[in-house]
Amino acid sequence: MDWDKLRIFHAVADAGSLTHAGDTLHLSQSAVSRQIRALEESLNVTLFHRHARGLILTEQGELLFEATQAMVKRLEATAARIRDSEDEVFGELRVTTTTGFGTLWLAPRLAKLYKKYPALKIDLMLEERVLDLPMREADVAIRMKEPSQADLIRRRLMNIRMRLYASPEYLAEHGTPTSMVDFNQHRLICQHAGTAQVAAGALLVAQLMSNDIPSTLTVNNYFGVLQGVLNNVGIGVLPDYVTDDFPHLVRVLPDTESNEVPVFLAYPEELRHSKRVGAFRDFVTEEIFAFRKQHPA
Repeated sequence: MDWDKLRIFHAVADAGSLTHAGDTLHLSQSAVSRQIRALEESLNVTLFHRHARGLILTEQGELLFEATQAMVKRLEATAARIRDSEDEVFGELRVTTTTGFGTLWLAPRLAKLYKKYPALKIDLMLEERVLDLPMREADVAIRMKEPSQADLIRRRLMNIRMRLYASPEYLAEHGTPTSMVDFNQHRLICQHAGTAQVAAGALLVAQLMSNDIPSTLTVNNYFGVLQGVLNNVGIGVLPDYVTDDFPHLVRVLPDTESNEVPVFLAYPEELRHSKRVGAFRDFVTEEIFAFRKQHPA
């Protein structure tokens, strides 16, 4: 296949329009149309259904678009490796992690990384969905379980647990529970049972909810739970790493906690020599080491 025609096909499929693809490629609509027709003729297939509202890929077009998407991602990865042959750490780094870990632990520490590497551009993607690192949906991931994808370099950073915390002000007003029976006088703040979350955290919430708790506040991420706790709404289920930045929070019912949750850092094998990835990996490792030193298990 003609590489140039594939490049034009990918732009058209991505834009869904000859005109928009032409604008991206700095080609006229007629020139783009000629290249698409020539590609269809060379393959002896129809790649697009033509409609008044735009272009829609045929089944054969979908197959080819999947292939060109993979090619583009591989080329981007290669370009990143070429750029990383320089000594200086700069450019874009796409990092994915959970909303809780990203907002409560990682983001507050990034100023230290930027101070060391001011030309770094971090795209922090916070979601519970596991992004596909080999397909370059992200460069680096920090996840609350060991990645199952092949061709990934992974490093176990630490273990965390979900525990119960409250503000001193809340406890001063409502008292400190000494057993689960006392929770009938308190409000529980936790993630909603239907929210995507680590299994250990969901199990702890289910166990707590099995008791007679008259009032609850459920939120779809730990950042929301923390805000409720900080504003004296109730007793919250939170990951233990929040105590590093919020040391005034009081742990409630010390015997009540989740099973251990492993935290892993992972990135594709092809980015093994990336200076951006290396800088981020070393930074996170150093921060985790400092955290574990302050908070031994």
